[in-house]
Amino acid sequence: MTATSRREKAAETETALKEAAKRVFARKGYLNTKITDITAEAGRAAGSFYNHFASKEELLSALLSDMATAGDEDAAAEDHLSDFSDPAAVRWHVQQYWAYYRANAATMLALRQASMVNDEFAATYASFGVAQAADLNGHLDHVTAAGLRLPASTPLTIAMMYQLIDSFAQMWLLSPQPTGLTPPTDEEAVEALTRFVYRGFTGRDY
Repeated sequence: MTATSRREKAAETETALKEAAKRVFARKGYLNTKITDITAEAGRAAGSFYNHFASKEELLSALLSDMATAGDEDAAAEDHLSDFSDPAAVRWHVQQYWAYYRANAATMLALRQASMVNDEFAATYASFGVAQAADLNGHLDHVTAAGLRLPASTPLTIAMMYQLIDSFAQMWLLSPQPTGLTPPTDEEAVEALTRFVYRGFTGRDY
C-alpha cells in the first residue's frame, strides 16, 4: 500500500469513527457511550480508535472543530449579511444557527454532557463559544453607527444574544422538550428570536 493510500485509508477511518460517534451519541447520549460502541458502529476494530483519537473527549473536540469549520464556511457565503441594524441580517444569523443546531443536535448535547464531567473540555467548549461570538462583534458597529444604543458593551451584547439563541435552541431541539407548551415550528422560532434579538440590539421592532 502506498503512502497516499495509507493516508486515504486513515482519513476514511477517522471520518467513519466521527460519523459513528454522532449516531451513537444520538441513541445513547455521550455519557453512556463507550469507545467500543463507536468502533462497533463504525465497523472498525476496537483498537483502531486510538490510532486517531486519544480519548472520547478528543473525538468530541474534533467534532467541535468540524462544526467551527462549517460555521466559518457559512459566514463566508455570498448571501451572508453583516449589518445588524438591518433585521434581515439578524434573521440570517438566527436562521443559520437554528439550522446548525438542529443538524447537530446530538453533538450539541454531547458537548454539554462532556462539559459537565470534564473541566478541561468545559474550558475548550467555553472558548469555542467565545470565539464564535467574537466573530460577530463587527456586525454591531452598524448599530452604533446608525446612532442606536446597545444594551451593553459589544462583547456583552453578543454574549447575551448567543446565550439566548443557544438556550432556546436547546430547549426545543434537544429531548426531552418542555411540557405544557406547544413547540414552535422552525419558522416561528426563527421569527420570534429575530424580533427579540433585533429589539434588544436596536430598541426597535420591525
